[in-house]
Amino acid sequence: MMKIAFAGSQIDRSDHIRSDPAALEGLMNWRARLLRLDGLDPVISPESTLEWGTLADADPASELVFLGVADERGCFAEVQTKLQGSVSPAGPRVWAAMAALSPEDLATYGGARSLVDWHARHRFCARCGAATTLAKGGWQRSCGGCGAEHFPRVDPVTIMLVEHDGRLLLGRQPRFPPRRFSALAGFVEPGESIEEAVAREVLEEAGVKVGPVSYVVSQPWPFPSSLMIGCYAQALDDQLTIDTTELEEADWFTAEEVAAAMAGDEDGRFIAPPPHAIAHHLLQWWLDR
Repeated sequence: MMKIAFAGSQIDRSDHIRSDPAALEGLMNWRARLLRLDGLDPVISPESTLEWGTLADADPASELVFLGVADERGCFAEVQTKLQGSVSPAGPRVWAAMAALSPEDLATYGGARSLVDWHARHRFCARCGAATTLAKGGWQRSCGGCGAEHFPRVDPVTIMLVEHDGRLLLGRQPRFPPRRFSALAGFVEPGESIEEAVAREVLEEAGVKVGPVSYVVSQPWPFPSSLMIGCYAQALDDQLTIDTTELEEADWFTAEEVAAAMAGDEDGRFIAPPPHAIAHHLLQWWLDR
């Protein structure tokens, strides 16, 4: 079974507690744990684990979100007042965390990051502009003006391997390091199925039409809060018409070339996506077939 980065948290989300104020308050005691964050970045201990404090460490002016229960203790994260609504990209400390943390810790951090970031960006109502307040342990914000209820959202993104005659279509975005190629990807648009999004994105970015689409695996990606939906499709032809506003390069790669990249061959034709990326797992899945 694939070990997907940012999936597999050992914290019980305990949905039944979120809407029970008395039960939630009962967990906010001296035993409760507070996930230490520096803004949205993780704080990592010398033992390469997430650092936890107590609720006494929280700023009284900050909001607390309920992450769930672990070892019969409530787990919380702080929406710090210095977070003013801008989306924070993954910086060096986050990339270091991906390499240092256990899969379970990385999943806990990813979920907390997405939730805290959402609260920082939704302090005001999208309907009337009035201030919102935290509700249901941080899994809702309520508007004091019009009464609207707002909930954390996840943005679905398709990421797909496209095959033609034993070769894979891979692309390189301008922001990628030199020689780094990956699977094509794009957000699902309103009114689309996953299959339609895959077909549209491949046609838009590479000019290739695909046949039936199948699901492979998914990955939560907390930058700020996406769900990467890994798919596979067969191309109906191999003629490329590249949209250079989306891709700097795109080409077809043989199984031998993919295997060399996954093995880290410096003389290979391209550099594979890093292990924490779902594209890496998709390539390995394809090779294993």
